[in-house]
Amino acid sequence: MNVEYFTQLFDKFVASSALVLSDTTTYIQLATVLGIYLVAFLVASKLRASIGLTHVKPDQSAHPMRKLSYRIGGILFPLFAILMLRISIDLGGTQTSETWLLKASLIVAVLLFYSSLVRVFVVNSLAASFFRWIGLPILALHLFGYLPAVITALENVSLSLGNVEVSAYGLVRVIVFGAVLFWAGRASNNFGKDVIYKQESLDLRTKEVFSKLLEVGMFCIISLLLLNVMGISLTTLAVFGGAVGVGLGLGLQSIASNFISGIIILLDRSLTVGDFVELDDGSKGFVREFRMRYTVLETYDGKDILVPNEKFISSLLINWTHKDPKQRYRVDFSVPYATDVRSMVEFIKEAVGKHPQVISGDDIPIEERPDCEIDSFGDSGINMFVEFWIDGVDDGKNRVGGDLMLIIFETLRENGIEIPFPQREVTIINADKVKI
Repeated sequence: MNVEYFTQLFDKFVASSALVLSDTTTYIQLATVLGIYLVAFLVASKLRASIGLTHVKPDQSAHPMRKLSYRIGGILFPLFAILMLRISIDLGGTQTSETWLLKASLIVAVLLFYSSLVRVFVVNSLAASFFRWIGLPILALHLFGYLPAVITALENVSLSLGNVEVSAYGLVRVIVFGAVLFWAGRASNNFGKDVIYKQESLDLRTKEVFSKLLEVGMFCIISLLLLNVMGISLTTLAVFGGAVGVGLGLGLQSIASNFISGIIILLDRSLTVGDFVELDDGSKGFVREFRMRYTVLETYDGKDILVPNEKFISSLLINWTHKDPKQRYRVDFSVPYATDVRSMVEFIKEAVGKHPQVISGDDIPIEERPDCEIDSFGDSGINMFVEFWIDGVDDGKNRVGGDLMLIIFETLRENGIEIPFPQREVTIINADKVKI
């Protein structure tokens, strides 16, 4: 019985194939398909070669839109093939009753277009494998019309947990759409941040604000879409949120406060990446990154301090580089009372001004040039100090104080001036009565 059935089935296939091969419209469609693919390939190649944005591969530092334009060039061929095949099917439908070969070629072009999208735009290898091995079969089932039957079969496989019924289709849908949404959200967020940071017309603080708002917006959009995919009604969620809002508010009060504090910091422009700040507890560091809950400070010894955003709002903060990176410092030293102070201060200012990191020169305002003055009169000598301005903070790789102390010491020695040290003069009263 089975042998006869398959024999009849094979005979029908042979008869159908012979009928198709004997039909002249088959060869017309085949020639049309080959011509369309050839024209699409030539047009895509010519277009990519004539437009520099799609032909010349950009470097890593190029603008994100420049990289996107180059990637679009990789999907022109299947896109043109889809458009021309769609037009040919519409025209062929009014003239002939059979366009099956054109329709099959259109399906192949759509699958090729999808594969090109994955290859060009999906950089992560794990995400690319997911889209190829999961997304491509789902698209093929949809194009061939078998997807509804597969969905029905998955819906019939279900598990009841009390009043909740979980089907295999619902589970697969959440996994597939959840993975796609999270990848799309992350890719869009990264691309948006790259575009924002490449805008030269915006200052760094404005870029940080837009970047943080984009991150929050993408998170909200992806969360709402995922809830919709899971079949959770937003009205029900609002009622549920009202019931447990108080409890969650108390439990998440610190997290919410840090999140809102981060937004306030970015909006009022009190901090930006690269600022050197000092907290009231003595913590110092450069602002390297703003996160939703904390800010990363990098110290000069390479440590990262994770400071809750709320602390920048509620406690005293010293921003050393908020308005201007220039800072004023001083170095103290002493000279003997016999020193010609008026001439000494001049060559000390000249020596300090020769340091490459010290701001000096005739074009610099006099209040920002190196200055040497008397601080006080000490027990052993005259206490002097040198004030100077530098770009940045006097620490780490930018440390200047130690170099200037060495320069001052060498300059004093070259001019015959010694740095005084504590000395005591002892007078013996009634020395003639002291027995030696």
